[in-house]
Amino acid sequence: AAAMNKKKKPFLGMPAPLGYVPGLGRGATGFTTRSDIGPARDANDPVDDRHAPPGKRTVGDQMKKNQTADDDDEDLNDTNYDEFNGYAGSLFSSGPYEKDDEEADAIYAALDKRMDERRKERREQREKEEIEKYRMERPKIQQQFSDLKRKLAEVTEEEWLSIPEVGDARNKRQRNPRYEKLTPVPDSFFAKHLQSGENHTSVDPRQTQFGGLNTPYPGGLNTPYPGGMTPGLMTPGTGELDMRKIGQARNTLMDMRLSQVSDSVSGQTVVDPKGYLTDLNSMIPTHGGDINDIKKARLLLKSVRETNPHHPPAWIASARLEEVTGKLQVARNLIMKGTEMCPKSEDVWLEAARLQPGDTAKAVVAQAVRHLPQSVRIYIRAAELETDIRAKKRVLRKALEHVPNSVRLWKAAVELEEPEDARIMLSRAVECCPTSVELWLALARLETYENARKVLNKARENIPTDRHIWITAAKLEEANGNTQMVEKIIDRAITSLRANGVEINREQWIQDAEECDKAGSVATCQAIMRAVIGIGIEEEDRKHTWMEDADSCVAHNALECARAIYAYALQVFPSKKSVWLRAAYFEKNHGTRESLEALLQRAVAHCPKAEVLWLMGAKSKWLAGDVPAARSILALAFQANPNSEEIWLAAVKLESENNEYERARRLLAKARSSAPTARVFMKSVKLEWVLGNIAAAQELCEEALKHYEDFPKLWMMKGQIEEQIELTEKAREAYNQGV
Repeated sequence: AAAMNKKKKPFLGMPAPLGYVPGLGRGATGFTTRSDIGPARDANDPVDDRHAPPGKRTVGDQMKKNQTADDDDEDLNDTNYDEFNGYAGSLFSSGPYEKDDEEADAIYAALDKRMDERRKERREQREKEEIEKYRMERPKIQQQFSDLKRKLAEVTEEEWLSIPEVGDARNKRQRNPRYEKLTPVPDSFFAKHLQSGENHTSVDPRQTQFGGLNTPYPGGLNTPYPGGMTPGLMTPGTGELDMRKIGQARNTLMDMRLSQVSDSVSGQTVVDPKGYLTDLNSMIPTHGGDINDIKKARLLLKSVRETNPHHPPAWIASARLEEVTGKLQVARNLIMKGTEMCPKSEDVWLEAARLQPGDTAKAVVAQAVRHLPQSVRIYIRAAELETDIRAKKRVLRKALEHVPNSVRLWKAAVELEEPEDARIMLSRAVECCPTSVELWLALARLETYENARKVLNKARENIPTDRHIWITAAKLEEANGNTQMVEKIIDRAITSLRANGVEINREQWIQDAEECDKAGSVATCQAIMRAVIGIGIEEEDRKHTWMEDADSCVAHNALECARAIYAYALQVFPSKKSVWLRAAYFEKNHGTRESLEALLQRAVAHCPKAEVLWLMGAKSKWLAGDVPAARSILALAFQANPNSEEIWLAAVKLESENNEYERARRLLAKARSSAPTARVFMKSVKLEWVLGNIAAAQELCEEALKHYEDFPKLWMMKGQIEEQIELTEKAREAYNQGV
């Protein structure tokens, strides 16, 4: 201790003298900052008392006293004066405070207190409401978790003890920070690494039947594990073969294979012991992942289960993982453990029932019903597990006692009943579920006509925004012969739905009309089409849109819908030839001869100049064998189109096909005089040629060529006629002239 005291310098620990600059003695230049010199002061100050205690300072204390004295003087500048309030400060604050001043202050204080008490209750109420509103919008964390804290009272002592300890989540390097050390890698490491890439595996010849080249799992050439063609020789950085893991994988897949080929009835297996291992080459595992990936997934799900055991998806995922890997019993054990940890989870119970066999699944579902008596899906699953119809009915009726407002349960129960019992059950179902359209419509189908009308009226009262009820009412009236009511019901439906704020969707109504068409309700289908076909369509787009709608209905095999669209379009566009043609072609392809002829009669009345409509009508009569009617139609067509070449030729063809050649000859003569054309002359030449009048044919041909020498068929017919009568030179000359 004495030696250490000798080494200690005497000035250490002592305050530095005034004006001391460290290093000045060895030539260092010192500097000062504003923090060293303090606030600015006069250069004539006699003392520097910066290092003096606060009570003994002279300069600083004197400055404070001067500042206090200056504050006593009132600021009476114009900048501090207001015309209404006067000076900002008190003019008499520096004067003496006497008894009358105290009395005046007391009076003012009493007045302020009185004014404050008048609105105190209202102000406090308003402040209380504002605080409550603020607390509701932004509750404290304590209030947010109050309900969860109350549930902590239900936690048992064993559950408290099973809560895992919160450890340090950081890794070892973060917990124990050290300086990173870099050390050269020795050469022996590289040598060992090179040696580890080689294969030194050998198989006992006595075990070739379990680990030979023909098996799928030892390190052979054709296996998915380290071998000749897999990670080993062909890839870098591969370790030695783990024969233990390969054996485990082989045993696992063998168990899976044996369980698949086992006979479920007698328990016997049908396996070829000699070729079994070789057959494993063609076997594809049920899971497509690597075994290491499955292990990682299993470990991860185990961690999730342990950290959050009341999380249902963790148990479901774990069970399905084991199911995929073939460990069905492990999956069942896991999911049953999940039902214990999550008894209020519907999905966990359903998964448990799916994995368990028949009778066990029934027991699981029964246990689930005790925990979740309001679960519709569990009741449905319980009914599916029953094989007897009476047992299914019993389960569903028990379910309806607990959940009477479930439409799904009512539908499942009604499907199992006979029509009479189903009607009674549906009458109760619509009372419990008055907003279910399906139940109302099903009840209406089972009731008589009068009762069905009453049921549908009640359904409209309970559900005024559904269109299916109105459509069903229209179909009901049509089925009972009241077709005149169908149009009124559909019109009332459109009006009522609009009054209740329902948007009339044109496409949906057209689909409903197509369904009515397929169901045979033709009047309802046509009434719907007439009511909605013009909704939401611009005036200039009506024709194009309606034709597309008709084609769409034909494509959907809704022919009555298409016929209704054409009928409505013809009412709007009665003079449009294209609409009449499309309607006629529709009737020709999909309708009857009578409907086509009736349509064509209306068509020629509105479009008498449309030659094709006349011709279609005449052809229809001709094909039906009514030649006089076809002639009368063509006669009317002549009156409307006296110079029409097509009508003349059609009349000629009609007479020629019916062997009335004299009539055809007279018609052609009239045509050549009233409407001479190249085709008319060609048909005249052809008729005489066919009838054997070669001279008349040649004469007509020469006359035709005078008027229509640029018509090639006339030259060809002339050459062919002359060839027929063996005038080869004249025929050649005719061909040359034609060219």
